Order: sequence, then C-alpha cells, then structure tokens
Amino acid sequence: MRSIFILFTFLTTAAHSGEKPNILLILVDDLRPAISAFGDKTAITPNLDKLTNRGLRFEAAYCNQAVCAPSRFNLMLGSRSTSTGLYGLGSHLRKALPDAVTMPQYFARHGYRTESLGKVFHIGHGNFGDPDSFLVPHFKELVVEYKLPESTGGKLTREEGYFTNQGKFDANGKLRPRGAAFEAPKVDDLAYADGRVAAETIKRLAAAKERKTPFFIAAGFARPHLPFSAPKKYWDFYDPEKLPVVTSKASPVGAPKWAIKKGTSGEISAYQPVPEKGEINETLTRKLTHGYYASTSYVDAQIGKVIDSLDQLDLAKNTIIVLWGDHGFHLGELGIWTKHVNYETATRIPIVIAAPGITKPGSTTNHPTETVDLFPTLAALAGLPIPSGPQPIDGLNLLPVLKDPSIRLRDHAYHCFPRQGKLGRAIRTNRYRLVDWRPIGKPDAKPVFELYDYSQSPVETENLAGSKPAVLEKLRQILASHPRPVRNR
Repeated sequence: MRSIFILFTFLTTAAHSGEKPNILLILVDDLRPAISAFGDKTAITPNLDKLTNRGLRFEAAYCNQAVCAPSRFNLMLGSRSTSTGLYGLGSHLRKALPDAVTMPQYFARHGYRTESLGKVFHIGHGNFGDPDSFLVPHFKELVVEYKLPESTGGKLTREEGYFTNQGKFDANGKLRPRGAAFEAPKVDDLAYADGRVAAETIKRLAAAKERKTPFFIAAGFARPHLPFSAPKKYWDFYDPEKLPVVTSKASPVGAPKWAIKKGTSGEISAYQPVPEKGEINETLTRKLTHGYYASTSYVDAQIGKVIDSLDQLDLAKNTIIVLWGDHGFHLGELGIWTKHVNYETATRIPIVIAAPGITKPGSTTNHPTETVDLFPTLAALAGLPIPSGPQPIDGLNLLPVLKDPSIRLRDHAYHCFPRQGKLGRAIRTNRYRLVDWRPIGKPDAKPVFELYDYSQSPVETENLAGSKPAVLEKLRQILASHPRPVRNR
C-alpha cells in the first residue's frame, strides 16, 4: 500500500503542478551485464554501480534480437522483430511501417522536447535511422573511430565504410582495408565519440533546466562496440594477466550447426590482427577481453559525468533515468565472438530504471523483462496513456514491478534471430530456453528445437530437446501462444 501511495503522490503532484517528469534514456552498445553492481567481478564501473544502486536492477532482462538495428527498433517501437519484420542491419523503419509512432514521437505528442545524441537508432549498413523521430536534429557521432595512424594505415577502413554508409568497397571497387580491433592512445576522453556525446548531453541538460520544458533525451554511447578504442588510462585499470579468459570453446552438444557462429566468422573478422578464418588464440583473446573491459570503463566514466551533471543541475529529483544495453556480447564463450545468436551471453542485457519516489534505491527484480517493455513502462511512469500503436505494442507496462519487484506479469522473455535462412524464435524462462528453428517464410515447416537447462551451468552445454520431452512440450505450448512471425521487410 505504501508504494501505491508514493506512486499516486508522485504522479498527482506532477499533474497538479503541470510538471511532467523528465526522461533520460542512456543507451550503451554491445554492453552485456559487465557491471560490478550486476555481479561482474572483473568490471571496474564505479559510475554505473552508483547509477544501478539508485534504482531497480533487472537481473533477468533480455533483448528481443541480438543485433544493433533491430534491437533499437524494438526499443523505440515497443514491438518485437517478429511483429514488424525488421530483422536486419539495413532494415528501413519507414518503408516497413510508415505510420509507426516511436517512443520519442509519442512523448513529443504529450509536450516533451525530444533530443537524441550519439548512437540511438542504428546508422550504417545502408540504414539512416529515423531522423524524424526527434524534434531536435540528431547529434550524430562516430561508432568506428581511431586516433593512431597505424590503426588504419591512413585509409578509410572496412567498418568505417559500413558505419558511414560509404560501403566496404572504395571508389575503384577494391575491398577497403581492415582497421585495428583495438588501440590505446594517450588521449583525453573527448578524443573519442563517447566523450563528446557526454559533453554535449551535459550542455543539453543545462539548457533544459533553463527552458523548463519536460525533456526526453536519449544519449547513446558506442563503446564497448568494436573497435575497442579507448584512452590508455582505462586500459591501465586492468592487469591483463588477471583477466578472465574463456578456455573452453566447445559448442553445445547436439546444437544445430546453423545456430552457432564459430571462430572469426562475422563482424570480428573485419578487424586486424584477428584472423579472417579460423580460431582466435589465447593471447589475442586476452587482448580483446582487455579491450572490452577498458572500453566499458571508458563509457562508465562518460555516463558518470552525465549523471553528476544531472545532480548538480538539481534535475535528478524529477528525472527518470534508464540504463539499457542493446544486446549482450560473447568474448569467446562457446567459441563465439560478438553477438548474432540466440544464446544467453548474446541476449541477456543490463536494464536499470531509477524513478524518483517510485523505485527503491538498490532494489532488484528477477522479473523476465524485454526491451519492448520500456516504451509502455516509461509512458506509465510519465503519467501518459499506454501507447497503442499503430504498430503492434508487444511490451508490458512494468509499473507494478517497479512498485513491487516481487510481482510477476509474465513467466518468460521472448527473442529471436535469423541465421542461414532459418528463423529461431526463443523463450527464456527462469530455468530453460527453448529455440524453435524453421525456414524463413515457412512457419508450418517441421521445427528443429534447442532446449537448454541453466540450473547447472550459466551457458549452454547440451541440447536437451530429445531427452526432456515433457519440458519441451510445455515450452512449445508457451511459444505457440505468440503470433506467427512477420516476414523480413
């Protein structure tokens, strides 16, 4: 009853005063829960720890698809990929859903000034994001960035070409060179995009205080996305010899071959000195792991500056802060690097919501939570009507969970990933994950299943689909309650 009274007081006071709560949405690319407050014993993240401890930590939060562009569409639309058909890096939101109302558009319709900085929508790979989603022109920054000449050889690299929509081939049709997977120059924080995004966000917060219009600011940070470019001082936080390095690279026994992304296939092969084919040895694994954690500590420092500014400007008392990672990231677990699979390390994400007067500082919940839940939840926190589309709204309003973290509104999380002509739709319960694989566009085809039990291991070890028929059937029925997937648009 007390939590309901606090919520009622918060919302009615805001309504009577005409003051709506501000929204600060902090997005971090490729951030698995590599945060000390989430239990990562390696991560040095004092600022993310403080942010986590001022709100509610979601321990069982999952993305709806483990790749950048679709995951951000999930966030901004409140719609799963299987409801929109937006599965790819090059998917165009307005071609598929011209009338969709994104989260910032929804807040703008209710009197908010909406702004975006850094990586919010995915821009690159032929995708230009959604410029019209925000009232203020987007503050665009780099994702792939280098400061050392030896990192690029003085040429535009393959991934720089992709992320600036210039493509992987140069004007002569020649494949662009690979850039470095990591660098550690002695530069200040502003040398890289995340430092500049933080600085500009601080300016926007100061302007917002003077303007007195409720704001919705989405600040997107690029690291720890590859390349692991971060000032040397953050690399120096870690002793490389003491970093945890995955030694077992075995795939789950009985997993279908298309479900696995082995060795250097995919994104990581675009960076040198990663071998373009084959496996990554222990020495390079250690260096890449070092780079990931150094990059995480760098972005931690930038987010800390933004939160400190919010406090100094006396805006925190009426600002809802959300921390969200777009998907997880493999550092060699199961022999997999980066994301693009349906497994735990690729799909589990950090979510934190700090809502003054509603969330209890330092609280946690194991409620199965999805990226799509944030749109309706933030609307409810702001006292707005729950969004109804016109796109499908698949997310739940988690306001009851914010008030009482023990409440359960669902018993599983849902996600998907297309691989090698097949679509894997998955549900994750407290104990199990079921993945249903069928050829894309053939929902009535005979499925191939993966079933994993996490009670014995935090990662997938053996596909139990053939040995636990009762569990399989129960989870199949749950998955069958979800709508059929929409084809790729």
